[in-house]
Amino acid sequence: MASHRRPKQPSRTRVTVLTTAAAAAVALSANAANAAPSEKLSKDEVKAKVDKLYEQAEQATEKYNGAKEKQQKLQKEISTIQDNVARGQEELNKLRDGLGSLATAQYRSGGIDASVQLFLSSDPDDYLDKASTLDQLSSQQVDALKKIQDKQRELAQERAEATEKLKDLSATRTELGNKKKEVQGKLGEAQRLLNTLTAKEKQQLAEEEQKRAKAGQERANRSTGSERPDLGDAPPASGRAQAAFSAAQTRLGSPYVYGATGPSSFDCSGLTSWAYAQAGVSIPRTSEAQSQIGTRITSVNDLKVGDLVFFFNDLHHVGLYAGNGQVLHAPRTGTVVRYESMSTIGGPFMWGVRV
Repeated sequence: MASHRRPKQPSRTRVTVLTTAAAAAVALSANAANAAPSEKLSKDEVKAKVDKLYEQAEQATEKYNGAKEKQQKLQKEISTIQDNVARGQEELNKLRDGLGSLATAQYRSGGIDASVQLFLSSDPDDYLDKASTLDQLSSQQVDALKKIQDKQRELAQERAEATEKLKDLSATRTELGNKKKEVQGKLGEAQRLLNTLTAKEKQQLAEEEQKRAKAGQERANRSTGSERPDLGDAPPASGRAQAAFSAAQTRLGSPYVYGATGPSSFDCSGLTSWAYAQAGVSIPRTSEAQSQIGTRITSVNDLKVGDLVFFFNDLHHVGLYAGNGQVLHAPRTGTVVRYESMSTIGGPFMWGVRV
């Protein structure tokens, strides 16, 4: 007699796994059907994308520079406060020792006042607020106790300030790390795009970059073969501006490196801040901060040699005016400090600043 067994039902777990797998297979099939075939970008498309990534990297670099400058400033301020607190604690200890000596003298001469005993063993604030206690103390004791009270209050304020600055420093370090990752991410992405090009295409891009670097100079050169552009008759903005510009000229050919302030490599604001430092003038570290100092010059015709010149709507690029429509600057990753026509920077001229 045939056995009629009920077919074994698949477990709930097995059903779930099979259903999920089936759904995934359907989704993959749909994605494959909808996905456009991978196409290699042309040299010009890669260049356009890389140029944009370099611009974004420079924007992030200036934010990185700002965070780094803030970090250094906070570290100095915190160090100063901590030194003040250490000295203040020594002063407080001496004041307490002085009060203790006074109490000891009282004890030897016939007994120590009960209120002084309390002062020596606890915070004097509660007692100074009580007139009855003050009546029991000598003027010398009152002066000593008030000095202790003032020093305690001062130390408490300085410690609170240090605590807040330490919190700010921690947040700034986080921001600095994030900006560094952002810059490196943009540069890494640009390099990956460049790596998709053939050796011949890379060589063509390099030649185009060289031509671009020379274009502004060649348009301004009066004599063929001159490596230095004719800077015209524009006078320097001042003796120090001329000194800053002359210092920057000695750095021609130095590579652009994000976050660098010289003397062998620079980013854009690193070059300008270094150049003015050689002239004995301290200016802010970032291009945005540099744009807010000195006298603003809105017309290119009014610029003088050594003036700071700013580009792009967010002011993330700065150079030194070189005369005759030229700028001496550190352009971006993959380039060197060079002269360039202001018309080929890649972003609009916003304004100049006379330091």
